[in-house]
Amino acid sequence: MKREEYQMKKETFNVRWMLVLYDIIVFAITDVMLFVLYDRFETKGIISHTILAFIVIFLCRFVGNIYRQIWRYGGIQCYIRLLFTDAIAFLLYYISSRILAIYELTFVRMLALVSMNLLGSLAIRMIYRYAYKCGNKETNKGRFLNMLLRIFSGLDGGEEKEVQQIKVAIIGAGRVGVGLAEELLSNASSAYTPRCFIDISKEKVGREIHGIPVFSEDEATFSRLKEYEVQEIIFAIHSMDAEGKKKLYERYKNSGCKLKVYDYPIMQTAGGKRHLREFDIEELLFRKQLVVVDEKTKEYYRGKTILITGGGGSIGSELCRQLAKMTPKQLIILDIYENGAYDVQQELKIAYGNQLDLQVEIASISNRRSMERVFEKYHPQIVINAAAHKHVPLMENNCIEAIENNVFGTKVVVDLCEKYNAERFMMVSTDKAVNPTNVMGATKRMCEMIVQSESTHGHVKYSATRFGNVLGSAGSVIPLFRRQIANGGPVTLTDKRIIRYFMTIPEASQLVLQSGAMAQNGELFVLDMGEPVKILDLAENMIRLSGVQGVEIIETGLRPGEKLYEELLVKTEELDKTPNKMIFIEKDTPLSETEIDKKLQMLEEACLSEDDNLAREALRKAVPTFKTPEEVNKDAEERVLSKHSKNMSEEIFNEVAISEVKSL
Repeated sequence: MKREEYQMKKETFNVRWMLVLYDIIVFAITDVMLFVLYDRFETKGIISHTILAFIVIFLCRFVGNIYRQIWRYGGIQCYIRLLFTDAIAFLLYYISSRILAIYELTFVRMLALVSMNLLGSLAIRMIYRYAYKCGNKETNKGRFLNMLLRIFSGLDGGEEKEVQQIKVAIIGAGRVGVGLAEELLSNASSAYTPRCFIDISKEKVGREIHGIPVFSEDEATFSRLKEYEVQEIIFAIHSMDAEGKKKLYERYKNSGCKLKVYDYPIMQTAGGKRHLREFDIEELLFRKQLVVVDEKTKEYYRGKTILITGGGGSIGSELCRQLAKMTPKQLIILDIYENGAYDVQQELKIAYGNQLDLQVEIASISNRRSMERVFEKYHPQIVINAAAHKHVPLMENNCIEAIENNVFGTKVVVDLCEKYNAERFMMVSTDKAVNPTNVMGATKRMCEMIVQSESTHGHVKYSATRFGNVLGSAGSVIPLFRRQIANGGPVTLTDKRIIRYFMTIPEASQLVLQSGAMAQNGELFVLDMGEPVKILDLAENMIRLSGVQGVEIIETGLRPGEKLYEELLVKTEELDKTPNKMIFIEKDTPLSETEIDKKLQMLEEACLSEDDNLAREALRKAVPTFKTPEEVNKDAEERVLSKHSKNMSEEIFNEVAISEVKSL
């Protein structure tokens, strides 16, 4: 280590004194040109001026630490320092010549000497820095610059940088992309070196920026990128729309290069930091994030006492974050899992301090006595029920627990809303409740039926909001894939044909809040979630983005209760529009109070038997749309095979998934 430090110091020392030598040579050339040649070799008084100018200029430069600057990394501040130092040197030179009464030169002649000397010194340093930044061993230009660098300083920039640094292509030769390139070139410790830009601007294509060539998309072929030894491709266009980003991603995802994103803060993101990162899995949806909360929605929640059950979960915690921005009178987080509730409590305390009246209660929604105590204590005006057992495979083997928590827990909260005069009850539902093929989905459909029935005779305003899979939520496939990839694989899919609708946690939470605010009573809200996503594509993209090689994808077979596709709507022909074009209302005939009570009685008796099979059969009777996965999947396959037997997953996408949304 000490030897390396000594070598580094020695190298710096050598370059420093070589700069001094070159500056002396520049001074000598300038002196000869302006003094001797101009005066036709009449040297009277010239030697005195030469000595005085030399002493003053170099003394000021040493005092100003000009030769302590590392010019190969120097930026504009280094050049300003040199300019400022030589300006002081000129003033001292002029004053000293008058005080010493030596041979009188005109002001212009003296200024010309210092100025020409300054320009020569600046040129030396700029050439040195350019040669260091752009020298390499691959191109003729790079080799020439590398040779200059070696002659000038004894350094070999090509060997020093290229071996260690990751070579990148930057998509976007605009302000953001050029800024990134400048940052990488000026940062001595950067792990990256830019090799080329990719841009669509005809004004830039075919030219160079900081010595870096600009290629068009057509020119930036895989072979060209390989020629330039590009290892990573960086997206540096912050204004690019989702469709454009998707097009470029699809173009370069098979290039063999790792794809990254450069976040550049804009005026709307005050306090943001420049950040080079991998694609977030949410970005693989390649659509603009939906923002559904408006001022009217915010006004509705302002000044209200709000209870969120399951407030420590993925959706529940985001609901808390969103509501905290709307200045509620009081926010109550209720969860049976204390760690999740504690985490969101601390997060909101740090963010809002005493400005937010935040309370945390640990309880199960199925425990009527505990829930009664909470309602008696706070008398919430708005109740959002986000508490539920939602893991499909686990609930298949724990049917009784799923019914007791999801169904009877919801019934407990609904009853207490009526008893304690709540204004509104909002339920978080799921697309798995549509023609359910599993216990979890069936219990959520039963909850929807309870809510709709209650709206016919209760005084509370009721609503339920249904959406698809949430990226990054607990139980989501994304964390599982990440763990599997980190372990080197394999990545497991139950079936490569599976297609799902996806949305982000903030999108889902905002949807719940806006739909709840606009609800009149008894509505079942559904969201136009756009294009569904093939889980196989999601897995392949995650593997590609991770940079891990050789990760295998294997099928394990459909799990109990699992569909090949999921629907968002029960009856697509019976939909009402809302002020938000992304939100629709499904019209469904609610059951009477008597009918619901009979179903609940049947489920209760089945649960008391402590037999999961009996409970499942009772649930199937209570929810008429509860089907076996075999029925649903077989029906989907038959519909697809009638058109295209070659591409099962694409046809399921076209025939089943898209038709549901486009029919809107």
